Amino acid sequence: MATPNGLAQIETNGRKKHENVVCHDDSAAPVRAQTIDELHSLQRKRSAPSTPKDSAASAFAAALTEEQREEQQLQSISASLASLTRETGPKVVRGDPARKGEASAKSTPAHHHQHPAAPTIAVSDSSLKSTHVLSNLSPAELYEQAIKYEKGSFITSTGALATLSGAKTGRAPRDKRVVKDEAAARELWWGKGSPNIEMDEHTFLINRERAVDYLNSLDKVFVNDQFLNWDPENRIKVRIISARAYHSLFMHNMCIRPTDEELENFGTPDFTIYNAGQFPCNRYTHYMTSSSSVAINLARREMVILGTQYAGEMKKGLFGLMHYLMPKRQILSLHSGCNMGKGGDVALFFGLSGTGKTTLSTDHNRLLIGDDEHCWSDNGVSNIEGGCYAKCIDLSREKEPDIWNAIKFGTVLENVVFDERTREVDYTDKSVTENTRAAYPIEYIPNAKIPCVGPHPKNVILLACDAFGVLPPVSKLNLAQTMYHFISGYTALVAGTEEGIKEPQATFSACFGAAFIMLHPTKYAAMLAEKMQKYGATGWLVNTGWSGGRYGVGKRIKLPYTRKIIDAIHSGELLTASYKKTEVFGLEIPTQIDGVPSEILDPINTWEDKAAYKETLLKLAGLFKNNFEVFASYKIGDDSSLTDEILAAGPSF
Repeated sequence: MATPNGLAQIETNGRKKHENVVCHDDSAAPVRAQTIDELHSLQRKRSAPSTPKDSAASAFAAALTEEQREEQQLQSISASLASLTRETGPKVVRGDPARKGEASAKSTPAHHHQHPAAPTIAVSDSSLKSTHVLSNLSPAELYEQAIKYEKGSFITSTGALATLSGAKTGRAPRDKRVVKDEAAARELWWGKGSPNIEMDEHTFLINRERAVDYLNSLDKVFVNDQFLNWDPENRIKVRIISARAYHSLFMHNMCIRPTDEELENFGTPDFTIYNAGQFPCNRYTHYMTSSSSVAINLARREMVILGTQYAGEMKKGLFGLMHYLMPKRQILSLHSGCNMGKGGDVALFFGLSGTGKTTLSTDHNRLLIGDDEHCWSDNGVSNIEGGCYAKCIDLSREKEPDIWNAIKFGTVLENVVFDERTREVDYTDKSVTENTRAAYPIEYIPNAKIPCVGPHPKNVILLACDAFGVLPPVSKLNLAQTMYHFISGYTALVAGTEEGIKEPQATFSACFGAAFIMLHPTKYAAMLAEKMQKYGATGWLVNTGWSGGRYGVGKRIKLPYTRKIIDAIHSGELLTASYKKTEVFGLEIPTQIDGVPSEILDPINTWEDKAAYKETLLKLAGLFKNNFEVFASYKIGDDSSLTDEILAAGPSF
């Protein structure tokens, strides 16, 4: 049942019994800091003259130890939640408590229209407290909130908001759970290889109650009402309830921003996130393995976050939701980049980290539809998001000018290090984490196509950085091969990236995004092949890795050559080229491409040691076969013919 403010009311009765299992936290600290002050010190580089400090505030902070500060916080929370008979919780009040009288204001700006009305409160201790809801604030207002109240929030020299995500500076996939009810058990991919780890609904509700209790204990919370999917016929309404202005601004950038009129008529959301990431989960609750928990209930259309403040959990949680909801509408959800030529030809780019997906999908001669998440429906292709989430490590104006110029007012910078006085960011500094990020609206990219939609793709490009040096620079794939390599999601780590690695390490990620998919990979692959066949798209496998030998022996394929290959795909030149078939993988490779040396198109030509080439080729083929074993038993009903067809498209030796 929904309350007058549109949020689902918490049910506290009728829970099923279950067996409690004690799980211990064995996770290591992702950052080199034991307190928030230590983490904060990593964020700023000392410089002279030092930034003036508030002496009174500094003296007060010094007078309290971290233990005393945590104890005060816990006492405050306990006091506000003292009653055992709490029903609906604290009063919900509109506006910022710092602005006296705003709660009773007769009118508010357009972006405040979604402030929930105060519900009727049953008599309890917690009902004496008010929680202020700051709904759909502008970036400027969120800047004010972050800088005033969130330690570690600063304006950088370019106007971006630099902030800290706390101890967790990346996603926690081992702490992500999905409620396995009857429908989920039947529809979702479970078992070996699956990213879906189960939990029961009762445990989810315990975590939800804990999150809502924490949010209710706060003086104020932030609410975002936004959309997913630029296709107006298939967009999803999402509501994000969070404790930090940083999280609210992050989602403001990453989701699609409604107009004032759309906010007025927003109604009940299709999915709600309760982000109480500052508060830990109860580690002794069933299914918990650490103090972090990211829990999704597809039946309730809800997500609960505890124990991690990393904002990417919200973005990728919603992506997982789209991987579940969209196929139900016969719409394919894709972890890909997407751009469009001036003639309306659309290309999809798939690739894991290090394959060049961002570099190759960013083309000043083509419009950017999106950099990460898309849908392919009967209406064409559409971006799921309203922003970009770019890596910042070693970012430079020369290498990535579009991203560099997008880091301005409104952009969120996560966990970067900057000069204490000038506020200039040092993108090479990894003191907090190597996973530094920037989140900005997609319109900050000059050649972004707004609205972010396009016609049906002409080309589906699968990128692999093959550090073994045996895959061709480009291959034309038939539909079965496209499904095989799409499910495989291959790239290779090079030696030296981790201690002890002496040779390339193969990495496979189903559908080029295994951590986010909900259904079996074969279902997405079959939908991809069906749409490619229906709308006349061609599949390509492009190797951006090594040639003439594995890493350490050969050389990486020159980027200008790869760009010429991509240009030849876009122009249609490769559709009319002459082809020959390779051994083992059975790939169709062109014999000539303008601007690319013909001898590199067949990798065997570039190896001096032909025996070593064949040995390495067979080794990689074996790795592909071993990886595919987990998918080999998939059936649609009692029929395994589709899987058999896909398997036949793999390497043969």
